[in-house]
Amino acid sequence: MKGKNMETGQKDISRAENRMSLKNEMQITFDAVSVNEAFARVAVAAFVTPLNPTMEEVSDIKTAVSEAVTNAIIHGYDAEFMKEGNGQSPDKVYLNCMIEDDVLYVEVKDKGKGIADVEQAMEPLYTSKPEMDRSGMGFAFMEAFMDDLEVISQPGLGTEIRMKKKLGTTPWIGYEE
Repeated sequence: MKGKNMETGQKDISRAENRMSLKNEMQITFDAVSVNEAFARVAVAAFVTPLNPTMEEVSDIKTAVSEAVTNAIIHGYDAEFMKEGNGQSPDKVYLNCMIEDDVLYVEVKDKGKGIADVEQAMEPLYTSKPEMDRSGMGFAFMEAFMDDLEVISQPGLGTEIRMKKKLGTTPWIGYEE
């Protein structure tokens, strides 16, 4: 599909033969309870199926989503934070996904405790919950399995994790005529 966009007059970029431009969005809000981690993993895996991802890509996405959702549940809404009368009741995790062509964007957000030192929290093996046998590898796994990771947090207001993954073998750079 080459041509010009009727509204902007810009050239459309063809990513691959016989492949139409795809854009789709999904938003899910669920209670911040551990059983919903599996639900989030499966929901995102089902959401990317129109892109015909490989098993490895699906596994990478599910692992990253699992880590992000688990962080929101375990760290965002921990007992200490809730005891102080903070947060919503019941506490929620917000999962937003978007497919744009062959790129998946995932955002996992909580309105919980927040992270005081994001840089420290992203260090491999760092955990704020050693008493819970947490490995401190959540952010490292997200970073390893996704193409891009951004963590935005403010103490007392929550955390938003933004991830991006390009699927398939289509190159990042558009084709030129």
